[in-house]
Amino acid sequence: MYATSTPRARNIIADLAARGRYHFSSSEFRSALGVSKAAARQSLSRLAAKGEIASPARGFYVIVPPEYRRLGCLPADQFIPALMEHRKTRYYVGLLSAAQYHGAAHYRPQEFQVVVERNRPPIVCGTVSVAFVARRDLAGVPVESFNNPRGAVVVSTVEATAVDLVGYMHRAGGVDRVAGVLSELADEMDPKRLVVACEFASVLWAQRLGYLLENVGAGEKAALLKADVRRRARNFTKLLPGASAENVPRSKEWRLFVNASIEADA
Repeated sequence: MYATSTPRARNIIADLAARGRYHFSSSEFRSALGVSKAAARQSLSRLAAKGEIASPARGFYVIVPPEYRRLGCLPADQFIPALMEHRKTRYYVGLLSAAQYHGAAHYRPQEFQVVVERNRPPIVCGTVSVAFVARRDLAGVPVESFNNPRGAVVVSTVEATAVDLVGYMHRAGGVDRVAGVLSELADEMDPKRLVVACEFASVLWAQRLGYLLENVGAGEKAALLKADVRRRARNFTKLLPGASAENVPRSKEWRLFVNASIEADA
C-alpha cells in the first residue's frame, strides 16, 4: 500500500494546487486517498520527506511549491489564514509583523507575530516561525486585509498596530525599538482612528503611546488622543512598566512617569 499509494497521493496534492488550494487536513487527505490511517500517514511522511508538503500544526498540512522549498514551508502569511479557519480561531497579524505591512520595513521580526484571544504555543515549520500573542477584546480591534499569493491575511490597522506595539513592548524589542517603528508609521496614522483604536485597549497604553508619538516628533497625530487621555486617565502610570518610577520626571499632560530615556532605533 505504501508504494502503490504514493503516485495517487502526489496526484491529490497536484490537483489541490491546480485549483489554487495549498492546504488540507489529514482527514481530507485520507478520505481522498481511500486508505487506512496508517497508510495515509506513510504517504504524508514520504511527501514531507521530499519537501513537497509540510505540517505547521497537527493534522494540518500545506503544499510547498518549489520556490519555497528552501524555507521548508509556506511563508507564514500564506498559511495562517487557512490554519486559523481550520481551528475556528479569530486572529490578526500584529506588532512588528503588522508594522511591515504598513511600511516599517526596517524592523523585520525573527518570527511572524499573530494576535489571538488565548495563548497558544509557537509554530516552527521548516525555517518559518510563528509567535502568538494573547489579547482580550480582540473582536473590537480595527483590522484590514492584505492580499498575498494564496489569498488574503487579516492585519491590524496602522493605528491599532501602534497601540499593540506600546501595549506589548516586551514582544516588540523594547521602548527604543517601538519608538523607532512609531516614527516610521506616524505619517500613515489618522488622529481620529488612533483614538478609536485606543478605545479597545487600556488607557495606560494610550498614555504611553501619546507620549512616545510626541517624543518622535509626531505630536500632531496624538492631539486628539491627548484630550481622550485627559478624560479617561485617573492615575499616573509608568512609561516602562517593569522599571522603577522613583525620582523620575513626569509628564503631566500624559499622566506618565517618564522612567526611561528614549533613543529611537533608526
